[in-house]
Amino acid sequence: MKILIIEDEPELRKSMKQYLHQEGYVIESASDYSKALEKIEVYDYDCILVDINLPQGNGLDIIKHLKQNHSKAGIIIISAKNSSDDKILGLDLGADDYLAKPFNLAELNSRIKALIRRRNFDGNKLIEINEITIIPEERAVKVHNIPVNLTAKEYDLLLFFISNKNRVVSKNSIAEHLWGDDSDQIDSHDFIYVHLRNLRKKLAEKGCVDYVQTIYGIGYNFKISV
Repeated sequence: MKILIIEDEPELRKSMKQYLHQEGYVIESASDYSKALEKIEVYDYDCILVDINLPQGNGLDIIKHLKQNHSKAGIIIISAKNSSDDKILGLDLGADDYLAKPFNLAELNSRIKALIRRRNFDGNKLIEINEITIIPEERAVKVHNIPVNLTAKEYDLLLFFISNKNRVVSKNSIAEHLWGDDSDQIDSHDFIYVHLRNLRKKLAEKGCVDYVQTIYGIGYNFKISV
């Protein structure tokens, strides 16, 4: 899962990045309004954490921009302001949740997990696709109830495919999802092939159908019959 942190306080931004990175997320950050707009206009995110008070602008305007551009990202407002007016306005604009500073990082992580479950997996704690079972809270995968030992990138790739099942996803979108800002600095398409090959092999060893279809010149489609 890919998260954007929009926060101008350096120490808080740093601690959020470190904590969420340890939890297995791909993290990007922006310290002011203009940098945040640059990010959201170029990249897609699963979740965006938005501070209301920002240099050069207002976090509520970022939410407006996201909604006007039909962003699929979940939005959590993070702000020192704890007034009901700010909370109501942010939620009315389309934010999914509100967390007032100071907050516990473990609570933030729980809010993110719950938001992603609601938006991507109908709130289910278990994701079941035919013979595949995913337990997001444990970052665990089973095929025919047999555990599959995946690396972090293989797990993220599988979850990205399932989140976008029956849709063609480009190699660029996969690279950005798995590596974030670093995707421009590596030959990420070769890395995608390596991780995908290993993922397919590990799933097949447990008796899983190969659902990944290669769309030549474009990307892949995780095809599930409906």
